[in-house]
Amino acid sequence: MTRRLSLVALLAFASYPFAAEPDGKALYATKCAFCHGKAGEGTKKYPQVLAGDRSVKQLAKYVGETMPEDDPGSLTAAESEAVSAYLHDAFYSPVARDRLRPARVELSRLTVRQYRNAVADLVGGIRPAPVIDDKRGLKGEYYKGRNLGRGNRALERTDATVAFDWDKATPDAEKITEPHEFAAQWVGSVIAEETGTYDITVKSNHSVTLWFNDPDRPLLDGWVRSGNVIEYTASVSLLAGRAYPVKLHFSKAKQGVDDKKAATRPVLPAFVSLNWKPPHGTPEAIPNRCLSPNDGGPTFVATTPLPPDDRSLGWERGTAVSKEWDSATTDAALEVLLFHVERLNTLAKTTDTASDRAAKMKAYCHTFAERAFRRPLTAEEKTRYVDRNFDGGKEPDLAFKRSLLFVLKSPLFLYREPPTATDGYAVAARLAFALWDTLPDAELLKAAANDQLKTREQVLKQATRMASDPRATAKMRQFFHHWLNVEHVHDLAKDAKKFPGFDAAVIADLRTSLDLFVEDAALGKESDFRKLFAAGGIPVNDRLAAFYGVTLPVGTGFRKVPLDGDKRGGVLTHPYLLAANAYTAETSPIHRGVFLTRGVMGMFLKPPPDAVAPVPPDLHPKLTTRERVTMQTKPANCQTCHVVINDLGFTLEHFDAVGQYRATDNGKPVDATGGLFDRSGKAVKLVGAAELAKFVAANPDVHRAFASQVFHHAAQQPIRAYGPKALDELTERFTKGQFDVRSLFAEAATLTATGPPRK
Repeated sequence: MTRRLSLVALLAFASYPFAAEPDGKALYATKCAFCHGKAGEGTKKYPQVLAGDRSVKQLAKYVGETMPEDDPGSLTAAESEAVSAYLHDAFYSPVARDRLRPARVELSRLTVRQYRNAVADLVGGIRPAPVIDDKRGLKGEYYKGRNLGRGNRALERTDATVAFDWDKATPDAEKITEPHEFAAQWVGSVIAEETGTYDITVKSNHSVTLWFNDPDRPLLDGWVRSGNVIEYTASVSLLAGRAYPVKLHFSKAKQGVDDKKAATRPVLPAFVSLNWKPPHGTPEAIPNRCLSPNDGGPTFVATTPLPPDDRSLGWERGTAVSKEWDSATTDAALEVLLFHVERLNTLAKTTDTASDRAAKMKAYCHTFAERAFRRPLTAEEKTRYVDRNFDGGKEPDLAFKRSLLFVLKSPLFLYREPPTATDGYAVAARLAFALWDTLPDAELLKAAANDQLKTREQVLKQATRMASDPRATAKMRQFFHHWLNVEHVHDLAKDAKKFPGFDAAVIADLRTSLDLFVEDAALGKESDFRKLFAAGGIPVNDRLAAFYGVTLPVGTGFRKVPLDGDKRGGVLTHPYLLAANAYTAETSPIHRGVFLTRGVMGMFLKPPPDAVAPVPPDLHPKLTTRERVTMQTKPANCQTCHVVINDLGFTLEHFDAVGQYRATDNGKPVDATGGLFDRSGKAVKLVGAAELAKFVAANPDVHRAFASQVFHHAAQQPIRAYGPKALDELTERFTKGQFDVRSLFAEAATLTATGPPRK
C-alpha cells in the first residue's frame, strides 16, 4: 500500500468517528486502492489481481500483520476485519468474482490425451482389445526340442514374469529332460500404467522373436543370432490404462553340432528375459502387475507430435487453437489414414476381388464417422462425410481415404460437445471424456439410444460402472501425479557425497512406490481419501529397503513396510515427494510449503514479486535450514505469503532432501513446529508431519479443495460455471460417501455430463 497518501485521503480518514464501526469501503479507498486498484484489478506497481479464496478472518489476520506496506500492523483488529470483509464481498472471493464476471463453460477441442485415446478407439476394431482383469502374468508353454509344435509341448503354466536364467538346466527337469535344446513361448498382454515412450528389450543368448501390439510383424527378431548379440531393443508409444498383446518365442538349439556327439557335447547355458524402460523409470523385467495372460487385438497409437495443452488455470484444457495445432491434427489424420490403407481389407472385412468391396468400405466409413462424432449421423452428415465420396462410380480406395480424412478434420470430431447439447449422446460423450479421455463405449451409446441418460441417477449409474474401468484408473493416476506435482519429470539428483546410493534406480523405484501407495489408499477396493495421510508404511522393494534402513531379502518385490514408526504422515512424507520438493543437498521448506498451501490446502498464492535465489548454506554455516529460510523471508513484502508457506513447510523438516528421517540439522535439534490460521481465523499449531497429516485428513478446506481439483481434471472447465452451489454439493457427496475417491470421480463426471444449470 502507498507510502504517500493524498491530503484529501488523510482528511477523509481523519474525519471518521472512531467510536463508530470502521467503514471497510472507505478504508480500502484510502489505504489500499492506490496499490491494488479501485476494484482490486491491480496497478502498474502491483499488477497482480486482488483475488483468492481466503476467508474474511484469514484475510484480516494477514492484513493486520502486513498492511499498510509502509506501516505494517498499524490497523486495529476492527479495521483489518472491516476492510477484509469489504474487499472479500466486493471482488476478492470466488462468489464476488462470479457476480462480476460469471464463469462459463468454454468451447474446447480435444486435449492431446483425448485425441490420442479417441483415434486409438476409432481404429480399434480389428479384434477385441485384451481384457484387463485381476489375472496377472503371461501364459507360458514349454516344448521338448527346438520347435514349438503342439506335439512337443511338455508343460503349460502362468509365469509371473519372464526373467529366467536356467544356466545348464531345463525349465522342468521331469518333463523336459534334454538340456541341449528346448523351446518356449509366452502369450498375453502388457499393461501400460502411464502414457509415453517405452523401450522394450528382450535379452537371451539363444533364438528369440517378439511380437508386440502387432500379430503380423515382429517388433524384435533375434531368431537368427548374429555373433554374440544377446540384447534386442525397440521403442514403442503406449497409452495408459490399456493392454497390448504380446507373444515371445524362445528356442535353445543344438547350435549345429552332430547329434551323435550329444552325449559328450557340453551343455550351453540359457537365459531369457522380457524387459522395458518406462517413461519415468529405469530398465527392468516387466513386472507382474503389468502383465496379463489375456490375449487380444492390437491398439493403434498415434505418434504425431501435438502442441501441449493450455494449463494456465492449473489444469489441462483444450482451449488453445493455433496453426500449429491445426497442422498437427492434419499430420495425425494422415497417420491414421496410412494405418487404414495398410489394413484396409482387414478393417472393412473384404478382399481386393470381392464384388461388394466398395459397399463394405462405404459401410465402414459410415461406422467410422458415427464413432468419431459420438452419435448417429443425420441424413445431411451421412451425405457430406460418406455418400458423396463414393457415389457416381468414384474409385472406392480414393473415396475411402477422402471420407476418413473429412471425418478426422471435422469440428464434430475435434471439438467437444457444447453445453447447449443436452441429448443423451452429448451426455454420453461428456461422461466418457470425463472418466476415460476417450469415446463412449457400446454400453454407454446404447443407454443414450434408449433415453436412459436423462436423469442424474441414470447418469451416475453409468459413471459408477465406468469408474472401475482400467481407463478410469489411468486417468485417476494421472490426476494424482498432477495433484502431487510429480506429473513431469523432476531432477531428483542429489549430492552424491551426502546421499551415496541415491541413484536413478532408487528414484525410479520411489516413483513406483508412490504410485502403489496412492493406488492402495485411494483407488483400491476400500478407497478412502483419508488413508492417504495414514501413518502406516510405504511400498518398498529390496533396493529401497536397503537405502532407507529396512531389512528385506534380496529379490523381494514391492511390499508395504513401516518406516520410522509413527513419525511419518502418509503421502505427505513419501520420500519421492519429499525429494522432489528439496534441493540437491538441503531441504526446502518453501517448496514443500508451496505444495502444501496451494496443492493440498487449496489456498491461493500470488507469484513472488521477484525471482529470489535461496541463501547458500555456506554463507551462514551455523544456521539450520529453518533459520536461513526465516531470515530470507523476513521482509514484510515476503510475509504476505510466506507466513503461510513457511509454517506449513517447517512441519516436514524432520525429513532430509531424500526423505530420510533426521533428528538434527547442522548439529542442532530439528524444530518442526508450524501451523496456520484456519478459515475462522483461529491459530492451529502443528508439530511435525504426523500432526500435519492428521490435521489435513480431517480438514474440510482440504476436502473441498480436493473435490474442486478432481472436477477440474475431469471436466477441464471451471466448476463455478456449473452453479454457485456445485462445489458445495460435490464436496458434501464426497464426505457423505466416506471419502471414496472413485465415487468422487463418478460424481464429478456426472456433474460434467449433465452440464451447467439451464437458464
